[in-house]
Amino acid sequence: MKCILMNKNKEVLIVEYNETSKFFDYIYEVKDIDYAPYILKSFYIENDINDNLFRTNLSEWFKGRGIPSWRDKLDILLHRLNITAPYELLDKALGLSLSDQYWLKPYDSNILYDDINFFDNDFDYAEFMEASLSTNGSQITKEASLKTPNNTTDGMLKKAWIIDNGTRYLLKGGYKNETLQPFNEVLASEICKRLGFNHVEYTIDTYKDIVVSKCPCFITKDTELITCYQIKNEMKRHDNLEDYEEYIKKLEDYNIKNAREKLENMYILDYIIMNEDRHLNNFGIIRDVNTLEWIDVAPIFDNGQSLNLEYYDEEEIHISGNGRLFYEVKSFDEIIKVVKNIKRIEISKLDGIVEWFDDLLHQYQYLTGYSDSRINKLCILLNSQINKLKELILN
Repeated sequence: MKCILMNKNKEVLIVEYNETSKFFDYIYEVKDIDYAPYILKSFYIENDINDNLFRTNLSEWFKGRGIPSWRDKLDILLHRLNITAPYELLDKALGLSLSDQYWLKPYDSNILYDDINFFDNDFDYAEFMEASLSTNGSQITKEASLKTPNNTTDGMLKKAWIIDNGTRYLLKGGYKNETLQPFNEVLASEICKRLGFNHVEYTIDTYKDIVVSKCPCFITKDTELITCYQIKNEMKRHDNLEDYEEYIKKLEDYNIKNAREKLENMYILDYIIMNEDRHLNNFGIIRDVNTLEWIDVAPIFDNGQSLNLEYYDEEEIHISGNGRLFYEVKSFDEIIKVVKNIKRIEISKLDGIVEWFDDLLHQYQYLTGYSDSRINKLCILLNSQINKLKELILN
């Protein structure tokens, strides 16, 4: 099928798209490569637009927009959606997302971006939410339920985009039978709010007696999220810390103010909550899709894999634990060293937050079934990390 890869209203590539394999078999014309997905920048060869590497990565990028194969309880979701593989969903809504503005326009069609994008136009999310989050969901009955931004969500957690009073919110559940992730997201929001870190605001919500986190979409119809992974893909890989410094320099070259401090804030948060999952797709920058201007570092998001009780030890609570700094798994005690001036943090602003977290966990104890002992251990772990940070600030 002949299509046009679009970025909002801008024509990017005219391509031959294989609806069965989801592969781009041929590129007829490059209309404006500057508006192509950023990840493709390093693969583009001007005089060889049908270079196999470029077409392969274009195809992988498009497939990667779909629900990943490692999504929790994916087999159940596919059964309820009455499909055999996640990539089948990509064509249902022309590949549209709530993270960027890319879509596939059938050649010679009169479809307008303003009429189909999910930022302005409502979508039927009820059946998909039921299929994704419910423990006893049934198969969908309406084709419209497959024409939503839920077709293009990443990550392992069960999730669903909904509309609440005109605002697009993402609901995320826990992983398998664990329900701590939503609480960790809300805790991270509270810490960021108190310390003045730019962040996505998460709240706790419930869906059919399931605890979920709820956050608004932080992308608009004029912006896109470009992850660190996409940016680093065009840069040579060196030593881990050298790459970290090179990434900061790249952001500064694109006139992002206080780039270092904003990245440091993310790692300070990770230290406090012991976030183990700060991989390169969990942070990045916001770009204006109209001007291609780099606006700012993306607000801190996706903090659920935190406060692992494996690090709790009654005899030695100061066990460090491991997080991520770019490519490497490192101890949190090593990661925090990237912060140049830890004394700028007003740690007193976190006074009382352990008690706040304790209250939050007890408030939903009737749904989670958490024992008082488990809640106490989680709070001890959090308190220990805050005290360790205080020691770093005072020394």
